[in-house]
Amino acid sequence: MRIDAHQHYWRYRAADFPWIDDEMAQLRQDFLPDDLTPLLASREFDGAITVQARQSLDETAQLLQWATSRGAADGVVGWVDITAADLARQLETLRHPRLRGFRHLVQDEPDPASWLRLPAVAAGMSTLQRQGYVWDMLVTWRHLPDLTAFAARHDEHWLVLDHLGKPDIARGATAWGEQVAELAAMPHVVCKLSGLVTEVPQGQWSAAQLNPFIEEALARFGPQRLMFGSDWPVCLLAAEYDEVSHLLEGTTNALSADEQAQIWGTTAASVYGLTGGESGSVFKR
Repeated sequence: MRIDAHQHYWRYRAADFPWIDDEMAQLRQDFLPDDLTPLLASREFDGAITVQARQSLDETAQLLQWATSRGAADGVVGWVDITAADLARQLETLRHPRLRGFRHLVQDEPDPASWLRLPAVAAGMSTLQRQGYVWDMLVTWRHLPDLTAFAARHDEHWLVLDHLGKPDIARGATAWGEQVAELAAMPHVVCKLSGLVTEVPQGQWSAAQLNPFIEEALARFGPQRLMFGSDWPVCLLAAEYDEVSHLLEGTTNALSADEQAQIWGTTAASVYGLTGGESGSVFKR
């Protein structure tokens, strides 16, 4: 099974997407399942994980509807306020066979480190993990130490590091590898090979510049805890869909067939439970 483990849909309204600024004019339009389907087909993907782009229960419901319209190998990482006192009731309302996990835009919090330490966040995470929901982690390199401490406290189910933790490209792959080493050593943490092209200023990336980060991720996580994600349509700010997949192919072609299969879909299918059952157990790695 081949899975694009990170992409987005939206109907664009400026008020709903304040993070899309003047430098992102290309994203100020609708991006819907019919737009992605031919791109997935061109790369022989069986399905995709659609990830929330705004913190809204309405968006989560819409993403689930779109995922249902596509195929059995599609899942959703939505949003819910995990600090809410009635979280259990909200989860019951949201319950859906395509809902595989949740994400919060931690990077956009005024103080991400403090948010990760909130008692209400800890209580909410315990509830999510007990119910078998994956948690996608969105921070930048600045808060990887705080995220590492967070991950150590929440080890009952899968945690997924989005976009390699948005590394500081200028500092290089070795520095990033040292930053992420402790986090990567935790067996319940998985990393998405996604979002790199938009971390380079003005989108002026090159394969020679980004390949070392992919190689460092392979060394730290191993292919069994890595998954490809296009980050479409956000990737369009710096690269076309095919360019993003070609970037990863160029670095992983020397791996065994089984290792490549893990990165291109097996890991995502297991972690997000796209094989017909609940998401794969952390203890069956």
